[in-house]
Amino acid sequence: MPINPLAHYQQVLSMALEDRSNGYEDLVSNTIPLIGLMKSKGLIKNYSGPRIRETLQIAKPTGQWYSGYDFLDNPPVELFNDAYWTPKMMAVPISLTNEEILNNAGEAQIMDVLESYMDVAETTLMETIETGLYSDGTANNGKQLTGLATAVPIVTNTGVYGGIDRGTYALWRTSSFDANSAFPTIGTQVNATTIRPMLTQIFLQRSRGKQSADILLMSNEHYSAYDGALVALQRITERSGTRGMNAIGFNNLAYVGAGREVSVVMAGGIGAAIPANTTFGLNSDTFRLRVNPIRGMGKKLFPGDGMMPINQDALAQFMGFMGELTMTNPLFNWRFYDSNPAA
Repeated sequence: MPINPLAHYQQVLSMALEDRSNGYEDLVSNTIPLIGLMKSKGLIKNYSGPRIRETLQIAKPTGQWYSGYDFLDNPPVELFNDAYWTPKMMAVPISLTNEEILNNAGEAQIMDVLESYMDVAETTLMETIETGLYSDGTANNGKQLTGLATAVPIVTNTGVYGGIDRGTYALWRTSSFDANSAFPTIGTQVNATTIRPMLTQIFLQRSRGKQSADILLMSNEHYSAYDGALVALQRITERSGTRGMNAIGFNNLAYVGAGREVSVVMAGGIGAAIPANTTFGLNSDTFRLRVNPIRGMGKKLFPGDGMMPINQDALAQFMGFMGELTMTNPLFNWRFYDSNPAA
């Protein structure tokens, strides 16, 4: 047994944080479907500087048919510009009193206590990021991750996102479909009878060539309706290990229609952050999770063992995150919701 169990414990805490922090990106991506899909495509990327910038194509040149000595037009066209985001910071505390440390002296006992604290902190890290993923970024006075509530809103022609005013620039707007009014020939309520034809209509409107949403994140209500729409012989699951969410360890259904096959994921469940009666149709290629390489995903805030308050007999450390969810193209991202489920 070491002469000073407190120092020994602090060394164990420091080493454990360093070792486990390398797996925090896996912890989050293995739990949150959208981030898991983004990671599999290499879309979790570092950034540097005080702002995160994404280069957007804002226009395109016009092709011209001609013959013989026709003059060829070559007007100046601004093809690219930037959207920008301010990175957000988050910390999960890990703190223990030296009384707790002394009462659990001995390497095996120390590791048992440490594992329990780390497990709770890791769960908090994952749940906080998931809540932020669906948020509008206004919590804690605008310090929260700017999530899908702002990236893919219900009202698409107002508000500033990525430094760009959607009221002014239509090319920066996503799409929104209210089941209560968008499909009068199909119905006004999402249920097992209407959900597939409603989704088909959305895909027909928000697809081009190979481009469309490649993941549908569904609340409990929509997932239940979609599952009910598929009788046993028609229930389609993605081919395991070949593509989509199954290839990265998620079990899910698939939407097959409108000339494409798309992952259908239940994003609801106990304490889920996705809004009720909602489906997000997302083209994952257009999203990025940009992270600070120094703070990263779950990197510790304080060097070494942590900090001991000057007037408390305790040890404090934090797992941190610094970054933001960004988007590069809104065209194939949409929200499908039911404003009046009882209609």
